[in-house]
Order: sequence, then structure tokens, then C-alpha cells
Amino acid sequence: MEPYPILLGGEKKQTGETVPVRFPYTGEVYAQVCQATATDLNSAVTLSIEGYKKTRAMTTHERSQILFRLADMIARRSDELAEVLVMEGGKTRKFAATEAARAEITVRTAAEEAKRIYGEVLPLDQNGDTAGRTGFLQRFPIGPVVGIVPFNFPLNLACHKLAPAIAAGNSIILKPASATPLSCLILGDMVLAAGLPKEAISVVPCAGARAEQLATDPRVAFLSFTGSCNVGWHLREIAGRKRVGLEMGGNAAVIIHEDASLDYAAGRIATGGFVNAGQVCISVQRVLIHRPVYENALEKILAAVKGLKFGDPRDPATDVGPMIDRLNAEEAYRRVQEAINQGARILCGGNLMENMFEPTVLVDTTPAMRVNREEVFAPVISVAPYNDFAEALRIANDSGFGLQVGIFTQNINRAMQAFSGMEVGGVIVNDIPTFRTDQMPYGGAKGSGLGREGPRYAIEEMTEMRLMVINRDGGMG
Repeated sequence: MEPYPILLGGEKKQTGETVPVRFPYTGEVYAQVCQATATDLNSAVTLSIEGYKKTRAMTTHERSQILFRLADMIARRSDELAEVLVMEGGKTRKFAATEAARAEITVRTAAEEAKRIYGEVLPLDQNGDTAGRTGFLQRFPIGPVVGIVPFNFPLNLACHKLAPAIAAGNSIILKPASATPLSCLILGDMVLAAGLPKEAISVVPCAGARAEQLATDPRVAFLSFTGSCNVGWHLREIAGRKRVGLEMGGNAAVIIHEDASLDYAAGRIATGGFVNAGQVCISVQRVLIHRPVYENALEKILAAVKGLKFGDPRDPATDVGPMIDRLNAEEAYRRVQEAINQGARILCGGNLMENMFEPTVLVDTTPAMRVNREEVFAPVISVAPYNDFAEALRIANDSGFGLQVGIFTQNINRAMQAFSGMEVGGVIVNDIPTFRTDQMPYGGAKGSGLGREGPRYAIEEMTEMRLMVINRDGGMG
């Protein structure tokens, strides 16, 4: 099995250290991938500075066309990319196909947004002392960008870092998750073929501790991280003066009020709680149901969850496949067992088989239990009743996280009450918090992170606003 090389300044390089990539469903080795050394990471930053000299000088048309070509390549190779996503990450086949399609949209949207990095004209002659002055605002690229990519969306979230960086005129270094590096490496090859200067792209698989070198390097202008809260806040602490964007965890709540469409809500919750085996930052985790419809809604949710097909992700009919590895599956099992020991009950699921953790619904939980207080990041939801809408908002807000919340109601006043009162990055009305389209701003409050993704909003993070003031009189009177 020939190891996949790293991509260093657009050049493929074999290294002396490799790690296996395993198919999570069976544990079999799918590929071997070279690991970047500390010297390689230093070289990646050095080369990215040279690449930045080229990308910052590129025209809007050139940057946009590179991204349009990349989007076309992703579309043509979508079946191949989906297959890699299944094998390296254990994604179900249909969800992998969705991720490949989303990656194309992300890149194509960034190609369009590259043409819309607008400025502003400011009249500054608002008193006699500033007569003749006009201000001009323009956004300029910020410099080398490091994107640290998680295992759960290894292709699309890489595109959410790479495509805006290119659109803005920056160079990019991608550090993929150790479990799922292949899609990132393929993406690096494609962006080279699309015409990006070779020094402007590196893909450097390595252990997370080693990658801290990229976070501390003062030559890096922007660090974009998606992953766990502990790691993200640690990276921010050691990052120095560079800008940092963090998209991290959550324990997203759904509120179902009595006027909701219960059938629709139940089906969407079964999707949002268990897609990708619950390994989604905005996965449904806490379901709050208005007491008058609690029993009816719970019955519908259980029916929807029991209707999910659980098994081999290579089967096109499978809805829920394996977790990324056994350690994560065992941790989810321990948290569920802990909740049971504290008084919770399992209504379905709860069984552990190697990397497979059965879709699980809990009731009789309390806010203090870890299955509610922390991010489970597994196919587990808890369901509880509430008495009035204000109570539901209070329970949903009682969290150290704040990514998105779902509100099922037909009452616009309740929707607006949630919009103004919830401490989150997004309020999704009549849908699950797991809803995301790739052009929308995405990010969180509280422990869930800093900044926003989505091509337009990431471009703002990856550019510097600069002011020029012109004195038309020039002191001549």
C-alpha cells in the first residue's frame, strides 16, 4: 500500500512517518498517509508567504476562475469523493454524496463572492476643519491562513476554509483530521490543477499536538479551527496576535410547541439527532416538548427513530452508520449508562457493538446530567416536557454552548421571542438546529466559538479593512 504523500507548497513529499486510515465500520486499513514533520510545517509556512505574494497580486477574475474550475472538478469527481468519505469517515453513502454536493456549492459560492468584496466611500467634510477630505474603504487579503479541519465533514469544512481564503487573495495551509485526511489531500491536488500558485497550498496531515506549531507561528495571519472546545480555546490562548476563528461544539436544543406540525417535527428530529451517527456540532441533542402534546410527539419521534436503518454505511439504504472509532463510541455508551444510573430511562437503542452505537432516545433526564450538559457527539437524544414557552427558552439557554436552536411553532411572536432571547448563533424556525446551507453565516456564542463561516462571512474574517483619506485641496487652499 503506497502511502499518500503530504502536499508541501504544491509539491508532493513522502515522509518517514505514516499512519493508517481505517474504515470505521470494520476497522480494516483503507490507506496509509504520510505525516508532516515539524520541519515540514515550518516549510509550509515559509512557502505560504511566497504563495501569498502571488495570490495577493491576482485579479478578482483570476481568483474567481480558479474557484469555479475547482467547483467543476468537485462535481465531476463527486462519486469518487463520496466513496472516500464513506471509507475514511464511515459516513453513510447518501450522506457522503450530500457532503460532496455541498462542497461544490461552497466553492462555487466563494467564487461568486470573490467578485463582491466591496468597499465604501465616506464623506469626511463634516466640519470646516475637514473640508475637502474623502475617505475610501477597501478590503485587502490578510496573509497566510491555516485551516484545521475536523473528521466529521472533512471535505466540505476544508472547502469552507480553503475557498474563502483563495477568494480573498490569501494562501492556505490545511491540516486535516488524523482519521480523515484523504479528502483534504485530494482537494489539494484539485486546487493545484485549478490553477492556484503551488506555493499557496499545503496539506499537512499530522498529530494535533504537532500542529500547534502552526497556531503559534507569528507568520500565520489567520487561524481557522473547527473541532472540540478544549482544543479550540487552547489554540486561541497560544495563537499570539493573529486572528482566530473558532467553530466548536454544541448540545443543540429543539423546542416543539403545541401548535407545531408534530409529524414533520418528529421526522426532522430523527434526521437531526442521528445523521452521521450524531457526530455533527449542531446535531439535535435536547428535545423539549410542550406538555399538552408531549406523549403524542414522543410517540411519533420514537416511531421515526425506530424506522432508521442502522448498519453498514456502504449500503445505500443505511441511515445511521458507525462512529469514527471505538473510543468515541465507548465514551457515548458510558455517558448514557451514567444517565441511567442517575435515573434516566432508555426508550430505544443504547446498545454498543464495536464502533456502532445504536440510535438512542432517553427520557427522565435532568439538566445536570452529562447527556444534557455536555456535547455527546453521538446518536443520542434526550426528550423532556415543558409547561410554557418561556420555560422552554430558559432550559434551552441553560447551556455553556450556543450554536443553533430549532423552534417548531406557527406563532410568529414566539419565533421572534426566541430570536431575541436565545444566546445562539442561529435560530431555526420550524426546522431542526442541524439545518445549515453553506452560504449562510454559521458560528456560535458562548463556548461554541468566535467568528462566522459561510463564504461571504469568512472572507470578511480573512481580509483587512483599510482606509485611505484624500485631501482634495492638498493644503493649496
